[in-house]
Amino acid sequence: MTASPASSGPSSSSPLGDGPRDPEHHRNASYALDLAYVAALTSRIPSSGGRLRDHVSPLGNQPLGQVPQSEEADVDAAFVRARAAQRAWALVPVAERERMLLRLHDVVLERREEICEVICLESGKSRKDAFLEVAHLAMTARYYGRTSADHLRSRRVPGMFPALTHVEVNQIPKGVVGIISPWNYPFTLALCDGLPALAAGNAVVAKPDQQTILTGLLGAELLEQAGFPADLWQVVSGAGADVGTPMMARADYICFTGSTATGKKIAAQAAERLIGCSLELGGKNPMLVLRDAPLERAAEGAVRGSFSNSGQLCISMERIFVADQVYDRFVERFVSRTQALTLGASTAWEVDMGTLVSQAQLDTVEAHVADAVAKGARVLTGGRARPDLGPYYYEPTVLEGVTPDMTCFANETFGPLVSLYRFHDESEAVDRANDGLYGLNASIYTRDTKRGRMLARLLKAGTVNVNEPFGAAFGSLAAPMGGMRESGLGRRQGAEGILRYTETQSVGTQHGPAITPPLGLSEEKYAAIMTTALKVLKKVGRA
Repeated sequence: MTASPASSGPSSSSPLGDGPRDPEHHRNASYALDLAYVAALTSRIPSSGGRLRDHVSPLGNQPLGQVPQSEEADVDAAFVRARAAQRAWALVPVAERERMLLRLHDVVLERREEICEVICLESGKSRKDAFLEVAHLAMTARYYGRTSADHLRSRRVPGMFPALTHVEVNQIPKGVVGIISPWNYPFTLALCDGLPALAAGNAVVAKPDQQTILTGLLGAELLEQAGFPADLWQVVSGAGADVGTPMMARADYICFTGSTATGKKIAAQAAERLIGCSLELGGKNPMLVLRDAPLERAAEGAVRGSFSNSGQLCISMERIFVADQVYDRFVERFVSRTQALTLGASTAWEVDMGTLVSQAQLDTVEAHVADAVAKGARVLTGGRARPDLGPYYYEPTVLEGVTPDMTCFANETFGPLVSLYRFHDESEAVDRANDGLYGLNASIYTRDTKRGRMLARLLKAGTVNVNEPFGAAFGSLAAPMGGMRESGLGRRQGAEGILRYTETQSVGTQHGPAITPPLGLSEEKYAAIMTTALKVLKKVGRA
């Protein structure tokens, strides 16, 4: 694998500040955001205590500025503003909310390069991975911009008595939704869950991860540019104990993406208040390469599925099960493609894989690899940190011979590490893929796509992709996405993605006689008449 040169420089609209642009000196490149640009974004953060946090890019530990930290009083004030805005917003016709979402679609695409630059500098990911966030957010805005009215429309259901009982079911907004989003996909995960919340008539108080707070703030600016009211989307900044806990005490619904351990705590706190929550959590996602798999396509998918965003993707592949009949041929192709990946401390388009986000992530990957190797696993490629590229770089790594006593066998690594396993028959592969506590995403490669879809139903995973690692399901916005077992609760995208932010209300209107015995009719006689009526209704097919 090769290391790429640094970017030759941003576009004229980029927020990138001054720094070396010589492509031959990528190791010494200094990437920084313009201080005025950072100040404009962070001015949105409520911070009554005046505390500041140094903000650093994982690309060479370059400083990006200082970020104000919110206090509990600031969280409270944000919810007060959001509730006031929500009361007015709930009266805005859904058609107008849809128009704003469609404008957001255009705004996001128009400011694509700026968004990608900020994402790259805060997260260290490659530019092509950053663009996927832009594309996904635009697609989400377009989907709900065209379907929200259909999802939210009041619907008529059969009444108790034909023609006499009129019943309609309404979807009422929850109120103020709290969204706690992670650093690994800081643009799309900060916004994509909130767009249907807005479409349903709610306001949002968002807490982006501190490592990628500027990307979250940029998203709030884009919403205003698209026409959404300023107070409708509040952003607070700080550690979970300082900001997340007060959010849990005030929100009418919580949407969280992150670790399973934290998700369990949030679920318990939501249960205490009897509010709803949706949780997209960890995964140890399997890929199955069947005996009839198209091997070149499978190898390409395995590389993309395992090493996109340096493996820091909740739906990435960490376990690949390969049929005996094609194992050697697949491994040859997969390792070769992995070794051809381009690494680099750069925001350029040519980089295939960027850096890990922090020392903590690097420590985890190094510990998992060291433990596996010490217990007998074989490194087929990679297996080394790359401090020559940047402080948190680690090579894309493929292991063979991983056994249950090794840490990486069942525990999520969340880095550029994948393990290969042989299997003898498909039922064995399904059983091994289902082993463990998680159930987020899975992938099957086969030329018999009908057979692939049948096997998918046997896998305990919220999404399954046939002949694709994750994009076919995740990129289809009408399809719900989420996890089974310890990979989470609830779903984003599709009808489920917007209806979770609503309360279902049934309104029944009775015409004619009341539902009680008419004056002078005994309860016994009324029961006999009702019995006859119920039998008739069954015969005519009434629900």
